Amino acid sequence: MSAYSKLFMAGAIGAAAGWAGLSAGGKGWTPARLGDEAQMFLAAMIGTDAKAMPAPVPPASGSVIYYRHPDDTPAWSAGPTSTADGRPYIAVLASQDVSFEPVTKDNAATVAADTGERTILYYRHPMGLPDTSPVPKKDSMNMDYLPVYADESSDVGTVTISPGKLQRTGVRTAEAVSAPMVMPVRAPGIVELDDRRISVISLRADAFVEQVEDVTIGSTVTAGAPLAMLYSPEIAAAAALYVSDLRSGAGRTKGSRQRLANLGVPPAVIEGITADKSPPVNTPLIAPLSGVVMERMAVQGMMSPAGAPLFRIADTSVVWVMAEVPESSLAGLSRGTPATISFPALPGETFPGSINEIYPAVDMQTRTARVRIELPNQDGRLLVNMFADVEMASGDATPVVQVPKTAVIDTGDRQVVIRDMGDGKFAPQDVVIGRQGDGMVEIRKGIASGERIVTTSTFLIDAESNLNAALAALVTPEATE
Repeated sequence: MSAYSKLFMAGAIGAAAGWAGLSAGGKGWTPARLGDEAQMFLAAMIGTDAKAMPAPVPPASGSVIYYRHPDDTPAWSAGPTSTADGRPYIAVLASQDVSFEPVTKDNAATVAADTGERTILYYRHPMGLPDTSPVPKKDSMNMDYLPVYADESSDVGTVTISPGKLQRTGVRTAEAVSAPMVMPVRAPGIVELDDRRISVISLRADAFVEQVEDVTIGSTVTAGAPLAMLYSPEIAAAAALYVSDLRSGAGRTKGSRQRLANLGVPPAVIEGITADKSPPVNTPLIAPLSGVVMERMAVQGMMSPAGAPLFRIADTSVVWVMAEVPESSLAGLSRGTPATISFPALPGETFPGSINEIYPAVDMQTRTARVRIELPNQDGRLLVNMFADVEMASGDATPVVQVPKTAVIDTGDRQVVIRDMGDGKFAPQDVVIGRQGDGMVEIRKGIASGERIVTTSTFLIDAESNLNAALAALVTPEATE
C-alpha cells in the first residue's frame, strides 16, 4: 500500500470513529451498536458493497425483562440495581433475551420468532431439580437454567421431544384399535376317569370266594365275562326255594324269582335255573360293563361280607382332563369354549376338545377353579393321572378398544398411557384397563379407537412429563439471587 493510501485509510478511520462517537453520545448507543455503526460508515467511505457488510442490528424493543451485570458476568437482577463499585446494571429488553437452544441454519427463524413473541415465565434447573428462577441463572456446574415459556406451561405434563431425540430413544407409537378381545388361557391339567363310566362290583349277601378268574389290575374285560365264583348260603337257599316253586307249580314263583334278583344273581343265571329246575351250588360274579380293571380286592378263599367291593372296573374309552384355571381368567370361559390339549408324554400331538363343565367352587389354597374337558380315548393312550397342558380361547365377539400391553404404565394405584399429540408432543393419560390377552390390554375408559399412543420408551416420557407437572405446581419462583 502506498503512503497516500495509508494516509487516506487513517483519515477515514478517524472520521468514522469521530462520527460514531458523536452519534453514540447523542443517541445512547451501546458499544456493540457503536462498532456496527462505525463499520457501516467506514464501508460507505471506502465504497465497500453494503451487502458484504454485516446486517445492522435492529434497535432493541419490548419491555425490560431483567438487568444484567455491566461486565457480562453471570449475574442478573429482576429489578434495577448497581454493582459494588456503583455502576448500574444494564436493562435487557424482550427482543434482547438470549436463547438457550443452539442457533443453526435450520432453526434460526424459529429461535428469532421465539425470542420475539414467546413469553418466558421462569427458568428451571437444567438437571430437573426443584429449583426455579425468574431470571437467567447458572447452576453449580455452570450450566444455564432452561426457559419455561407460557405456551409450554399451558398443558401441564405435556412433553415436547425433537425428532432426533425421538429416533435416538427408540420411541414407537401405535393406534388404539377396536376389535374382539382374544384372551388365550393356559392352565395345567390332569387326566381323570369319567365318573359315569366307573363300576364297583360288590355282593348283596355274605359269600365265600371259591375261585377268581385270571383278572388283575390293568386287565381288559368285556361285559358279561365271569370274574369269580362264589358260594353264598343265602343265595343258595333262595335258589332252592325258587326251584321248589317251579316244580310245585304254585303261583309263588314270581316272588321267589324276584328274591334272587334282589340278591344280585345275574339274569342269565336265573334263566339257567328256570330251564334246568335245579339250584346251583356256586354263583358266578359277572362283569357289568366292558373296561379296564382298576382295582381287585377279591382273593380266592376269602369271605366277603355283603357290600364289600371285590372289583372296580372303568370304561376308559372316554376320559376327562381337569384343568386348574386361575379365578382371574374365569370371566371369559363358558361351556362349549374350544380347548387344545397337549401332553408331555405325547410330544408333537394335540387333542381338540371343548369345556363340558366349570365346577362351582374355587380352591381356597390355590385360588383356581376346575374346568372339565372330555376327550375320546379309544386307543387307551391317555392314562389316568397323566399331566396335560390346556389352552383355551376365552373372550367374545364384541369389539373393545385395546392397545399393546407395553403401552400401559401400571403404578399399582393408577394406569397411564402416553398419548401422541403430534408435532413431537406427548401427554400422559389416565386409563381404566380391563381384560388382558395375546399381548393386548382392553381400555375401558381414557382413550378412543384411532388415537395414537406410545408403545416403547413410555417410562422415559412419563418421567419427563411428571417433572414438568411438578415444576408447574411449584410455588412462585424465587426472587433474584
